[in-house]
Amino acid sequence: MKLSFLNETLSRIRSFEIIFFPSFCRLCSVLLESPNERQVCNSCWKSVKPARTSFCISCGRFFEGDFDPHFCDACLHEKPPYSRHRSCGRYMGKLKEVILLCKFHNLPVLAEGLARFALDAVAHEDALWWGLDSIVPVPLHPNRERERGYNHARIIAKYLAAFKNVQLLDKHLVKVKNVPPQMSLAMEDRLKSVRGAFAVNRQEEVKDKVLLLLDDVFTTGSTVGECSRSLIKAGAQEVRAITIAQA
Repeated sequence: MKLSFLNETLSRIRSFEIIFFPSFCRLCSVLLESPNERQVCNSCWKSVKPARTSFCISCGRFFEGDFDPHFCDACLHEKPPYSRHRSCGRYMGKLKEVILLCKFHNLPVLAEGLARFALDAVAHEDALWWGLDSIVPVPLHPNRERERGYNHARIIAKYLAAFKNVQLLDKHLVKVKNVPPQMSLAMEDRLKSVRGAFAVNRQEEVKDKVLLLLDDVFTTGSTVGECSRSLIKAGAQEVRAITIAQA
């Protein structure tokens, strides 16, 4: 009886909120009616699909065509500092819109949904999780984080670490050089701009660990690569990487 009364009360409260304080999906503008819908409706979330395509076994670069994953020419010539990287989806459509809302429009509440999307996309990639010690978010420069008010990659990583019951190494990897946003630079300039941009605090907590980097978008791989170099230099045994989307 008490449970039935509680459910009825919650239903009435929700109805009151919908009538007097309606909110709408930031992507499709439909009325948000379900209690678990926050900023983006369940229908839009369901339309955000993982990328099911071939990729490079090492750097994770997507291939066009239907064939088995294999090493790309660049990784056959020189492997990146991380052992493997996987992107969860393509940086387009509603996935791109959600990332931009989370990142630039003061909606860190969307980070949990992005973490669940990532978990669904790469949960079957056992090589990412075997022997993993900690998840490390790619950091923002302190000035940029103060301007934005949060680091969305850290919040996504926090949820992912909780889902996988893995330690989160927060603020061990730091950004010491405030470089321009990578999406605004040409490939060669991206590689130059991130050199020496990252450092590691408390190296003893990184030493001999198997780490998983988490970032939002993979374009050239320059950021993930430079972060990995910094962690390996600090003594990490291995660095792996996940990005939410690949441009």
